[in-house]
Amino acid sequence: MAKVIGLGGIFFKSADPKALADWYKEHLQLPVEPWGGAAFYLDNLSSFSRSGYSVWSPIENGNDYLSPSDKNFMFNLIVDDLDGALNQVQRGGAEVISVTEDSEFGRFGWFIDPDGNKVELWQPQIA
Repeated sequence: MAKVIGLGGIFFKSADPKALADWYKEHLQLPVEPWGGAAFYLDNLSSFSRSGYSVWSPIENGNDYLSPSDKNFMFNLIVDDLDGALNQVQRGGAEVISVTEDSEFGRFGWFIDPDGNKVELWQPQIA
């Protein structure tokens, strides 16, 4: 029987995909490729554990975890410096959600991007 073995990607709508991709490239150094998206490879995460993972998690309707965004999704980006990344996106005009969280999984912070998407930034524990 076939089974899921990982998260292949996140796809979402944008009123201006090129402008949003350019914003992420400028403010978080997202490696945007000519086709308009980005691909991430484990060998580019040398300072983190190669046994990392992605999460797929349905959230119950009415849960406020995606607030203050009114979108029905959120995506998570791995960063090497949470505080630096939050400062960069804020300078780029993003609304930074002031709360950060430290956990056994690493550090987390959130912001609202120019399209109104809530984005979670994750700085994993270094292996």
